[in-house]
Order: sequence, then C-alpha cells, then structure tokens
Amino acid sequence: MKKVLLIAAAIGATALGGVAVVAQSSGDTTVLASAEATEATARFSIENMTCATCPISVRKAMKRVEGVKSVEVDFETKIATVVYDPAIATPAEIAAASTNVGYPAAEIET
Repeated sequence: MKKVLLIAAAIGATALGGVAVVAQSSGDTTVLASAEATEATARFSIENMTCATCPISVRKAMKRVEGVKSVEVDFETKIATVVYDPAIATPAEIAAASTNVGYPAAEIET
C-alpha cells in the first residue's frame, strides 16, 4: 500500500508543477519517479497593431502554438508577453504565428 501512496504523491506533485523523486524498495523492486515542469517567458514587439482589437488576433494566433500557456498583449506598448513550455515551443514559432496573421513579431532580448 505504501508503494501506491508514494507513486500517487509523486504524480500529484508533478501535476502541480513541482518536482518529485520517490524511491521505495520492496524485495528486488525499486520504484523511482521523477518529473519536472518547466516554463519560460518571452517578450515580443508587435508591428501593425492599429486598433484596440488587433491584440485579440495576435493573442489567438500565439495561443494556437502548441506549448504556449498564456499570452498577454499590451496595445499601448505593442508588446506581447508569452509564457510557454520550451520543450515544446520556441520563440521563433511563436513570433511566426503572429507574423502569419499580419502582425510581424520580433523577440525582445532581455
């Protein structure tokens, strides 16, 4: 029963974005579970936004990229802030998504 609880705890911690390492020995069997959730943030300057509804198109396009978790677009500063999983998406793919719908995006290096 302890083995099941330890595995469940590892899975639960992983689902909440944490890291879990669990080792349980029973006879000749060792159970080991390890996982890590990662995310990165990128900022993009966005061109061609001329009205307050333009950020909606940019946000929708960027959110369609697999691995993108959230997108915030500020119309006044013309900057998009994107949280994404770097194991799945790249800043180039995210910028291309915006560019492809008519709003050229360039990553802002920090």
